[in-house]
Amino acid sequence: MKKVALITGSGRKRVGYVIAKALAKAGYSLVLHYHSSGEEAEQSVAEFRELGTEAIALQADVASESDVDGMFDRAMQHFGRLDVAVTTASIWRTIPFEKTTSEDLIKSYEVNTLGTFLCARRAGLEMCNQPEGGSIVTLGDWSIDRPYVDHAAYFIAKGSIPTLTRMLAVEMAARNPQVRVNCIHPGPVMFPPDATDKEKQSRIDATLVKTADCPETVAHAVKFFTENKFVTGTCLPIDGGRSVAGNEHE
Repeated sequence: MKKVALITGSGRKRVGYVIAKALAKAGYSLVLHYHSSGEEAEQSVAEFRELGTEAIALQADVASESDVDGMFDRAMQHFGRLDVAVTTASIWRTIPFEKTTSEDLIKSYEVNTLGTFLCARRAGLEMCNQPEGGSIVTLGDWSIDRPYVDHAAYFIAKGSIPTLTRMLAVEMAARNPQVRVNCIHPGPVMFPPDATDKEKQSRIDATLVKTADCPETVAHAVKFFTENKFVTGTCLPIDGGRSVAGNEHE
């Protein structure tokens, strides 16, 4: 039976979609999750099917427990198993520190933290029912240890992902030692559409490797975690060295 991967936030052609492409090439069937980009998600499903990959698109608000449960129920009804789950769904908003409200913090927490927990927990419990277990990969952020200005709500929410990942690794191992949970801390893998050449070069110069990052490096790390069965509860920066040296600000 073909292995199955579910990737949250993969409806739009961003990091989650690139991860889905890499897993499709590795032979996985796909569940593409989206919140509001349904048309784009269905286009992606059609593209994958043309290439011979079985894929479905499912809508859910990751901050809603009932939505998340419904999504996983439908995925399990369709495929009957789940081998990989990757939680890329997130929000990132620039808000001046003085203007950051409690509502901003709550919204960021609901999507970035609660959404990760709800999806990873349900995925892990499904995997615990399989003798071969499975692999869960959460996404944090390289800059939680080197925060920059005007993103307080984001950093507070994303800063909890490493602890959440370690907790899930322990909880899942207590139920099925074959279920592994790890985290990736990506750098800025995609330039904003309005980024100037100067801004792009500044980001490149801030890395130790002096090259631009891309979503494919994150997808490569996801594949590593899915393949290496002796790694769990760890966080891997994919940032070109920015977390240890580089500019302090984006």
